[in-house]
Amino acid sequence: MDLSKFLDQMKEKAKSDLKTIVLPEGEDPRTIEAAKEIIKEGLAKLIILGDPNKIKVDGAKVIDPVTSDKHEKYAQDFAELRKKKGVTLEQAREQMNDFTYFGTMMVKEGDADGLVSGACHSTANTLRPALQILKTAPGTKLVSAFFIMCTKKPEYGDNGTLLFADCGLNIDPDAEQLSEIALASANSWKRYIGSDPKVAMLSFSTMGSAKGDVPEKVQEATKLVKEKDPSIALDGDLQLDAAIVEPVAKLKAPKSTVAGHANVLIFPDLEAGNIGYKLVQRFGDAEAYGPILQGIARPVNDLSRGCSASDIVGVVAITAVQAQMMD
Repeated sequence: MDLSKFLDQMKEKAKSDLKTIVLPEGEDPRTIEAAKEIIKEGLAKLIILGDPNKIKVDGAKVIDPVTSDKHEKYAQDFAELRKKKGVTLEQAREQMNDFTYFGTMMVKEGDADGLVSGACHSTANTLRPALQILKTAPGTKLVSAFFIMCTKKPEYGDNGTLLFADCGLNIDPDAEQLSEIALASANSWKRYIGSDPKVAMLSFSTMGSAKGDVPEKVQEATKLVKEKDPSIALDGDLQLDAAIVEPVAKLKAPKSTVAGHANVLIFPDLEAGNIGYKLVQRFGDAEAYGPILQGIARPVNDLSRGCSASDIVGVVAITAVQAQMMD
């Protein structure tokens, strides 16, 4: 699947059942440019948070959280949600002046179906409200993040498309956490791409060829995934070339059915994942969609602060599709 096909698929799905997506960063020019394109293409209903006197986007609803008639109700409900943490009503009222918290409460209360933020805020600023208000999805042990990478190399992944995880959230996952990232990512691949996932647990070692804490962690994570769900095509530890290059796989991991054909790459830590996706994006001229969060009860997605308006359009389409999946 090439880039245009993937993005077209997401957009067509988004158009088929319009969802309401809230954009808290209404005063960022990229958000406004993206919003106009989203409305033009008919990808979602939009709520933009900011000053209605300054933000003019035909077809979008603009709300100032500070003066909104929902401010008090959201504050009361947030105080109730967080009362065990000692949050007072006065503190909750102050918190609702934060656009991301207000937007996340919109999703919680059913006034929006999903939220996209992060163009001018850190991942923590986007994720903290989501975890406090929406919490994790049932049966989920860990929230993680993935990128859909659409490359110009059809010989790799699914005609050039691969999923990279975790490239945006968990800094140094242990074996148990890494196994959960792999399980969630395999499921996300199935839901978004439609083909069977072939999961490579990456390391600087292939099948124990090198010693060290990282290979041992990845080997243990591989074992845990196979115990939790033996139906997933998964192998590790694998070096990157052994995971995606068939001739190398035949030399380094001849007995593996995944090696040389992987379409889901699980990195051993955030450092490797973050560097890896940016190398592919910049040197390989690939399109990177994400980080897309998996494991939250309702769709919330984080943008890179280096994102373009077109990146926001793509993530909004994906978020709308996520909302459809959760209906």
